[in-house]
Amino acid sequence: METSSIEVGIITLLDNYFDVMHEQDMDLFDEVFHKNSCLYSSQGNELVIRPYELYRSQVAQRQSPRELGNKRRDHIIFVDQLGPELAIARVQVEMFGSVYQDYLNLVKLDGKWWVMAKLYERTSDAAA
Repeated sequence: METSSIEVGIITLLDNYFDVMHEQDMDLFDEVFHKNSCLYSSQGNELVIRPYELYRSQVAQRQSPRELGNKRRDHIIFVDQLGPELAIARVQVEMFGSVYQDYLNLVKLDGKWWVMAKLYERTSDAAA
């Protein structure tokens, strides 16, 4: 992904997002996910909705991919900036033996980019 045309604040947010997913730094989690954000997925043909507090609690309670010895492999697939304060990013991370692709809805509030919604899907097993 060519990142030179993406606003630096979005790149910073996505770098922090990757750090959060791998290391589970909860202070950084609070700088990435807006307090009104929500995570969405579909598991077993059921819609799963995790508001910020629930998702934060679940992340805080699990062992991090770094602690488990997972190799860090993440990258930006694309970013589409819809305007000066709205964007969507598709990213890929490897953790817990799986590859996940995430769609992140991004909003810029008071000069700072935030993840407002996350949709994710497990796409394959992680590389050895």
